[in-house]
Amino acid sequence: MKLFHSINDFQSTKKTILTLGTFDGVHIGHKKILERITQNTENGKYESLVLTFFPHPRMVLQEKSEIKLLNTISEKIKLLEATGIENLIVHPFDESFSRLTAEEFVHTILVDKFQIHKIIIGHDHRFGRNRTANIDDLIAFGKEYDFEVEQISAEEIQDVSVSSTKIRKALNEGNMALANEYLGYNYFLNGTIVKGKQLGRTIGFPTANIHIEEEYKLIPKIGVYVVKALVNEEIVYGMMNIGFNPTVNGEKQTVEVHLFNFDKDIYEQNIQVSLLHYIREEQKFGSVDALKDQLKQDQNQALAYINLL
Repeated sequence: MKLFHSINDFQSTKKTILTLGTFDGVHIGHKKILERITQNTENGKYESLVLTFFPHPRMVLQEKSEIKLLNTISEKIKLLEATGIENLIVHPFDESFSRLTAEEFVHTILVDKFQIHKIIIGHDHRFGRNRTANIDDLIAFGKEYDFEVEQISAEEIQDVSVSSTKIRKALNEGNMALANEYLGYNYFLNGTIVKGKQLGRTIGFPTANIHIEEEYKLIPKIGVYVVKALVNEEIVYGMMNIGFNPTVNGEKQTVEVHLFNFDKDIYEQNIQVSLLHYIREEQKFGSVDALKDQLKQDQNQALAYINLL
């Protein structure tokens, strides 16, 4: 896959079949569109192209937006690359770009820059200044500028209107089954292992503290999870706590993972943790011993879940 960081950097000798959007999550609805793109370019006559944006438009246009995203930009690039598309443009989104009218966008970018042959979009796509243009406008532009428009209906996406918003809601509720079903993969966090207070070691449950640099990345509901971790290309199962460690008077939210049957020094290493199942809410216990007893129960529940995979 060729990666471009601006619309102006893209060049091609072929006409393109493309789609565009924020693609947050690269979920099963997005993949339906991306599969159609790659199917349409299999004969080699056209090139597949995806246009996405960073920062997310809501971060730019909504002054007090606190939107949390399902993917960091690097995660999204990897997920899009895995779909088999040939070209990806991650264009910087700013206010000047947002002021392009629908016709300016179609004429100066889709037609002049991308030599568009066909555009494939989802059922709810809107574009242009203030997102005022819809599928009917796009079809009209297609007739004027001689390109095809194909729309993927909600019914084609497993009879469910999948959206990034619905996935965010599921994650904020700890509903991992629904979130992962809509994503088509297990939701994951990427970060660096840093030293914490190391209290877990004293009760037989050492944890790796995960620092996630991107503040816009969505951290799911506070609580205890069954997880699958990838560290140094090794897959290890475990359980993870997202929360404030109230039993030991923690003051800030942490993300800590206890890996089963694992005793290696991984400080400063990168780790990817996939969230498989929500076990319980975080709670404050009357003593450290009571916390330890609960962690043993959590571990047994996690191992039972893992054994069923």
